[in-house]
Amino acid sequence: MRHFVFLLLIVLFLVSACALPPEKAVTREELFRTGLYQQFLIEESPEQVLNMLNTYGEAIIEGKRNVPGKDYPVNIKMLATAEGIEILDYDR
Repeated sequence: MRHFVFLLLIVLFLVSACALPPEKAVTREELFRTGLYQQFLIEESPEQVLNMLNTYGEAIIEGKRNVPGKDYPVNIKMLATAEGIEILDYDR
C-alpha cells in the first residue's frame, strides 16, 4: 500500500510539472503590452512566439538585452498564465 501511494505521488508530481496550454489564447496585443520587443532583441517573430505560448503554455527563446553598444545575451522564458504573460530572463 505504501508503494502504491508513493508511486501515485510521483506520477502526480511529474504530471503537474508539465506545461499546459493556456485556458484563453494569448493575443498579439497582450504580447506587445509586455514590452518584450523593446527590452530585448529577439529573432523570433511575434507570430512564432504566440504559437509557442498558445500551443505549449510557455516559450523559451534566446535574445539580447536592448542596451546600445553592449552585448548581453539572455535566455527568455515566457509563461502564459491566467493573469497574463509572465517573463523571466536569465543571463547566458
